Amino acid sequence: KYYGSHDGVQYFYVHPKGGSFVRPAKVSYGVDYLTAVQQEYQIDSEEVLSEEISISSKKLKWLAVEERSLETLPSVLLTRSDVNGPGADGEIRKTTPNVQWLDLSGTLLSCWEDVSAISQQLDQLNGLQLSNNRLRFPSDPSAHLQAFGSLRVLVLNSCDLTWPQILECAPMWPQLEDLSVQENNITELQRPDGVLQSLKSLSLSSNPLVQETVLSIAALSRCVFIYIEFYGVWWTSWPKTADQLLIAKLGGLEVLNGSKVHPEDRKGAELDYIKMFGEEWLKAGGGAQPGSEFTCQHPRYLSLIHKYGAPEEGELRKPKPFALKNQLLKITFVCPDDGERKPIEKKLPASMEVQKVKGLLYRLLKVPAADLKLTYTSLKVQLGTEFEIDSDLKTLQFYSIEDGDQVLVRWS
Repeated sequence: KYYGSHDGVQYFYVHPKGGSFVRPAKVSYGVDYLTAVQQEYQIDSEEVLSEEISISSKKLKWLAVEERSLETLPSVLLTRSDVNGPGADGEIRKTTPNVQWLDLSGTLLSCWEDVSAISQQLDQLNGLQLSNNRLRFPSDPSAHLQAFGSLRVLVLNSCDLTWPQILECAPMWPQLEDLSVQENNITELQRPDGVLQSLKSLSLSSNPLVQETVLSIAALSRCVFIYIEFYGVWWTSWPKTADQLLIAKLGGLEVLNGSKVHPEDRKGAELDYIKMFGEEWLKAGGGAQPGSEFTCQHPRYLSLIHKYGAPEEGELRKPKPFALKNQLLKITFVCPDDGERKPIEKKLPASMEVQKVKGLLYRLLKVPAADLKLTYTSLKVQLGTEFEIDSDLKTLQFYSIEDGDQVLVRWS
């Protein structure tokens, strides 16, 4: 979509090739990886060729030095560049074969196939930064397994991803150890069966997570560092139960939300875990061979019994039901001034601050949070009555927003 020009510069809202990063600039259809590297590191191939002809011996010596420096680059940083694809086949491997860290944040790349075509030529690639991109998903993720075979660190912050989409792509990253997916659209977590099992660090900060699904990541048995940032104070009131369960379920967990897991914390969490699920263990047959369903849900339980001993009958207690379902509000977001946008339904905590709601809407609607104006309607009042939401620092609960209400979203 063309929006006009100013001082000879033309402005576009959507890149004509469907790229993932959009900004006001001179008309550009993007460049391939090698051209972007040459531009970033000030290597002009045409200039090299012309000077080589005029002063051959001197230029050849200079060119050899520059080429050798590109070949030995351990990292390539192309943040906010116009990269839109890999370029000629095999050129990346010849030009920058030793790259271990590649930053392609906010580029014009539009699909995972192009990222794969770049990474498969970087045999030593260890870390990949792809934040602020919107990448089309591959039809067969497992077909790209070899391209990311050496990848250990992957950053996908602000990519508008859901957890199911991440799990869908996960077969591409068989050796991944560190995954950061902050500021995405991750709400409900599902158990990562068969994928991400080599993860040692996972960052889910600044996502509108549904609290009761957090324990699904306990299936990441090798995870040592987990970072989860929740909205509002309600997380601390979930009788620190979730923290304790994560610690008990993940025997190697060392850091949770930036805090070190001390030995006394682990011991207390594991003892409580034994007591909490002792009744289920007995119903599953008890002893050293309980039913397979119990073993699947509590893979560490037998090892904890071996460590601390079986719980006595007087110590058994039923798990406390999580209070989240009573705190989550089903809210429908409607854009009354934009008839083409479909209503969006989300489950959000009542104690979520308005500024966090706007942050979520920014990721969903691609409208700056500062431009958003929110009101809400309730089923309990006269149809058409709107109540203003005028403070970013107040919570949904403050405005008496209830389950089933509609939030009307407008922007300037």
